[in-house]
Amino acid sequence: MNYISNNVIRQVLLLVIIIALGMLLFEQLQSFIPALMGAYTMYVLLKKWMFILTGKYKWKKTLAASLLMLLSFLVILLPIALLINMMSSKINFAIEHSSEVLNSLEKLAHTYEQRYHIEIISAKNIEQLTSIGAQTLPKIVGATFNSITTILIMYFILYFMLTAGRQMEASLQEWMPLKDENTLLLRRETNNLVYSNAVGIPMIAILQGVLGLIAYLILGVEEPMFWFFITCIASMIPVVGASLAYVPVAILFFGNGMNIRGVIMLLYGFGVISTLDSVFRFWLQKKIGDVHPLITGFGVIIGLPLFGFIGLIFGPILISLFLLLIKIYANEFSINKNTLNNNA
Repeated sequence: MNYISNNVIRQVLLLVIIIALGMLLFEQLQSFIPALMGAYTMYVLLKKWMFILTGKYKWKKTLAASLLMLLSFLVILLPIALLINMMSSKINFAIEHSSEVLNSLEKLAHTYEQRYHIEIISAKNIEQLTSIGAQTLPKIVGATFNSITTILIMYFILYFMLTAGRQMEASLQEWMPLKDENTLLLRRETNNLVYSNAVGIPMIAILQGVLGLIAYLILGVEEPMFWFFITCIASMIPVVGASLAYVPVAILFFGNGMNIRGVIMLLYGFGVISTLDSVFRFWLQKKIGDVHPLITGFGVIIGLPLFGFIGLIFGPILISLFLLLIKIYANEFSINKNTLNNNA
């Protein structure tokens, strides 16, 4: 009669306890995953400078981490603060002149109703818009609060990552159940993927914004810098992208009777700005991190529902890591062909 070893029983029980606790912790802490991923992204981008300041220039870790966090905070949030300031001024103007704005919108709608024989303003449409607005506003407020909370937690985690970076990497390498070569491969590929997405996405956003700004200046768009920021932000949204900026600009041209400028704006937007997004995004990410375009596209689709805005970066990384782990598994546990031949 075969008996199960006590060591095997203890090992299985311990694994069951570890998995159960892991699932419980994951369920309770899953709302912090975007903050953790954001902190890791910032760590990958900043650790080189952290090691230079603490190693070469002998700075204290707390001082170096605080400076890098402050600079990253300014680089990330300063453009957003400028955009919010511009948006708030426009919202205040719209509130103060709400009757004039509504009259202008009604006049524009009636013009297109008479021209194309369609119904834009009706009791049903107004009711639907009111319902959509009532449902959307709480979501926007909640998303804003969640974003602020996520940023605060992200920087809290980032501080400890920066101050204990070398120990953290050494511990991960020690505890990783892989060969040293595969552990190094996993770390290198993950860092490359983070660079590819965290650097590539803002670069493409700025390039699209600059292309849009050129058109806005030539066509005489009012407040071109405002639309530049809108183009940069919109370009990071998958599928629709920068069209959320240049299509409204074209509509404003059509509404003011500048049909030629509106057509030029649409042709330039879809022909130049969106082409840059389709071509250069995939080329840059493949160049930096050797990411296949399909991985980038499907990664963004999966990442946004899972992780929110940070999913733009970690969606493609998730798919790439899955494929990389399959490769590492084959390297770790596959049977050598020569061994099979010798046994035969």
